[in-house]
Amino acid sequence: NILSRESDKNCYLVQGNYQYYHYGCDGFDDRGWGCGYRTLQTLCSWLNLNYKNINTVPSIKEIQEILVELEDKPKSFLGSRQWIGSFEVCLVIDKLYDVPCKIVHVNKGDELEKITDILKVHFTTFGSPIMMGGDVDCSSKGVMGVTVSERNNSLLIVDPHYFGKEQSKEFLKNKDWVKWQPLNDFLSTSFYNLCLPQVKAKKQI
Repeated sequence: NILSRESDKNCYLVQGNYQYYHYGCDGFDDRGWGCGYRTLQTLCSWLNLNYKNINTVPSIKEIQEILVELEDKPKSFLGSRQWIGSFEVCLVIDKLYDVPCKIVHVNKGDELEKITDILKVHFTTFGSPIMMGGDVDCSSKGVMGVTVSERNNSLLIVDPHYFGKEQSKEFLKNKDWVKWQPLNDFLSTSFYNLCLPQVKAKKQI
């Protein structure tokens, strides 16, 4: 498995399969603003495959409609290019799947080390994928694993910013769209919010 670190026993990964959603993957060009939606879609695909299949992953339009229906956003949000973050992801997952999410806030990137134990417990207890967003570093990311070691803690990042048709695992890994990112590579000046769905994969769907 190209995503695991067999040499590192302190590696904790997402449990179950998911689909990789990224810019333009459904023919809709959302470059520059749609990364939060795409990460949410990746999380929804995991929920469909491993928890409760609602038959379809919501489109960007449908996600916006849900947030307006929940009165989190005004009607002017429909059809806009406004970003969404971890809080909106929590709302949509709760609405569609009746799954609560935990928000973990990190004041700045150089404090990410403080939450590695939280992530380790999450992947051990639930094994669901995590959405990560920030302010200065406003690029949404999927977090699919964590390594915990004395020297170099890292997050397994699935990046929704890829635009293209090539989706082989080897291509995505070689181009760093799926990669292990050391915690000291995140922006020290940015805060981060992480959305942790509090649900385990079911053995049978």
